[in-house]
Amino acid sequence: MLFTGRLTAKAEVKAVKGDKQVINFTVAINQKWKNKAGEKKEKTAFVDCAYWRNSGIAEYLIKGAVVEISGWMEAQGYQSKSDGIKARLNCTCDTIKLFSLTAKSEQATDTKTKKKVTAGAGNQPDEDDLPF
Repeated sequence: MLFTGRLTAKAEVKAVKGDKQVINFTVAINQKWKNKAGEKKEKTAFVDCAYWRNSGIAEYLIKGAVVEISGWMEAQGYQSKSDGIKARLNCTCDTIKLFSLTAKSEQATDTKTKKKVTAGAGNQPDEDDLPF
């Protein structure tokens, strides 16, 4: 299954049996439409994701980042003690493509210098250098 959405929180890396690590995160998928009366409607689905291949990507999986996920999806139902029957969507990810960060999440901390850095800072051309 292939889907695109935004991360709801920073990804968590967990050590599991042996020297393996898994990255866990949740992606929100929004659907927007207008009904017959012209009213705007919106629905959000949340998908719990697990990525086993490379834990190094975890530092880029921060709240608000837009990602495209390819993987195996399954729905799990369970009985909640207080709310009755519940369901969850789970995805075991094969690939993750990172598309964009929110303005708030573009600021990160350089782990070596502990200084704030902004994604893309210093990469903007001068207005005189633009070809149009």
